[in-house]
Amino acid sequence: MPLAGNGMLLTSMNIDVSDEADFNRWYDREHLEERVAIDGFLEARRYVAHAANLKYLCLYSTATLEVLDSPAYKARLANPTDWSRQTMARFKDMLRVVARITISKGTGRGAALGLVRLRPPPDNAASWRDALQDRLTPDKRDGIISMHLLESEPELSGATAEIPAARNEGARDWFVLIDGTHVGAVSAVIAERFTGPAAAPFPLPISVGTYCLTWDLAKSDIARS
Repeated sequence: MPLAGNGMLLTSMNIDVSDEADFNRWYDREHLEERVAIDGFLEARRYVAHAANLKYLCLYSTATLEVLDSPAYKARLANPTDWSRQTMARFKDMLRVVARITISKGTGRGAALGLVRLRPPPDNAASWRDALQDRLTPDKRDGIISMHLLESEPELSGATAEIPAARNEGARDWFVLIDGTHVGAVSAVIAERFTGPAAAPFPLPISVGTYCLTWDLAKSDIARS
């Protein structure tokens, strides 16, 4: 499948303008490499919003969901660097979701990303997943590379020792990812398949957003450095 592994950590947040320079420096010079170096982490992809409520988004792919509850990961959470501690204390509107990748279709990933947040009823997950199988098919559409479904694991999502302010609202939510070559194509698919009358039989999404890729860091990149 286009996404590496079967687990995913999704983090998203805002940051005050006065703190953005140091925040971006921390992500680029320390945090992504530190995370991807953990056993079982495969890749990290960092985004900035094109049109979304939360400005910054990061996706961390892991070999399995269990990596995100592993001793190696927990040890890193329990021992943040000083720079991490100071930076994470400045996060605003923080969202942290641990999820299982249950659908991933297509032939690669793109530089533009659509994010659709859904809230399925607990007793209807299987039928939702079946219905989304068709909706998450790229269909050789121009500008669309791949489409994916993340199903949150509520017991692992939410706050950590590093980021106690992280929200756990909607911890059972699902997140649709739409990878494309440009934002226009991604926005069109969101409109056609997930908003307005096109959303039926699903309720309208909790939120939708579009993002642009700023950095893709794989485990092999660290091994070569």
